[in-house]
Amino acid sequence: MRTFSTIEGLPVLSITTGKECGHVLDLIYEDGKVSGFLVDPKGWFQKHLFLPVSSITSIGTDGVMVKDGQALQQLKPEQKHAHHLKHGKHRLHGIALLTAEGEKLGLLEDVYFLEEVGTIVGYEVTEGLVADLVEGRRVVKSESTLTIAGGRAILHD
Repeated sequence: MRTFSTIEGLPVLSITTGKECGHVLDLIYEDGKVSGFLVDPKGWFQKHLFLPVSSITSIGTDGVMVKDGQALQQLKPEQKHAHHLKHGKHRLHGIALLTAEGEKLGLLEDVYFLEEVGTIVGYEVTEGLVADLVEGRRVVKSESTLTIAGGRAILHD
C-alpha cells in the first residue's frame, strides 16, 4: 500500500534499456480505482502519456520501473476527461469528502492504493492547515467507490 504523494515526481525507468521515460505527474482515477498515472515525458513539446498500473513492474523509493518505453501510451479521450488527483478540470485534490450519511470528513488530500492492482484502500483528508499542525491529517480507510459531482465526493459504505 502506498500514497500517490510518495510516487509523484518519480522518474519512470525502463528495466530493459535503463533509460528514463519521463516523470510521474498525476494519478488517473477511473471506475473506482487507480487506472494508471499521467507521465510527463522527457523533451520539449511532448504530450503527456498514460502509464497503466498493469504495465508497472515495481515502484521503489527512487523510481517507477517498467519493462520498456512501450509501456507508456497515448492518452485516450476518456482518460483526458477522467478524474485526476492533482491536475486538470476534474481533479479530486481539495474537494470535500462526505459520507453517505452526509457527514463531511474533510478535504481530499491524497489516496492510499494497492500498487499491484490500483485498488484504493483509503483517503487522506485535511481539515485545514491549523488542524493538520495540531491533529495531523486523518486517513479514512475504505475500499468503497466514490460518487463525484459538484465539487464533492460521496463515499459509499
